[in-house]
Amino acid sequence: MTTEKTLDLAEERPVSPLPPPPPVIADPALPVPDDRECEAHWARFSMLDNVAAHSRQVARVATFLARRGRELGIHVDAPTVHASAMLHDLAKTYCIRHGGNHSQLGGAWVMELTRNPAVATGVTHHVFWPFAMDVPRYLTPLAVIYADKRVRHDRIVSIQSRFEDLIARYGVNDYIRGRIEITRAQALELEACLEKTLKVDLNACDFDSGRLV
Repeated sequence: MTTEKTLDLAEERPVSPLPPPPPVIADPALPVPDDRECEAHWARFSMLDNVAAHSRQVARVATFLARRGRELGIHVDAPTVHASAMLHDLAKTYCIRHGGNHSQLGGAWVMELTRNPAVATGVTHHVFWPFAMDVPRYLTPLAVIYADKRVRHDRIVSIQSRFEDLIARYGVNDYIRGRIEITRAQALELEACLEKTLKVDLNACDFDSGRLV
């Protein structure tokens, strides 16, 4: 059973009036799980095949953003971003079956499994970013958020296409449609911020080499 609880919806709270958190900096002393380890975690939590396929594509997009940021001098660790994206939906299958907030639960699981807060933060915040956007400061979670909003099932699509699908499948009432719209608006804002900072047209990119498509 798929419920509203598993959707990528804006949180109830608005953008935080509190000071923003410290920048997300990968600690080289902390291990970062590779693909084999991430897939072992998927198996441990019985991740559905379609969720795994989605996660691989999200990792592809997020890793491209991290590598592009690194090329431009942003302090970001691409393997950390890749692992965070691979694990961003670790709790999705559980929450589909039992309910719950898959980003918050997944973030807690990933923190326990990896002991790496830089990997966990992209999982915790992949639904909605509750602070002001600062791409150089927070590229690790912002890359995961954006990548998730560009992948419908296992295909890379535009934000517009992604959210049209969400509305069609889950927009059963005004409240849910309103939350979807808030999340869509933030995704478009984030896309504009990323394009300006990373100097790339994200709707004309293959997310492998950076070639236009």
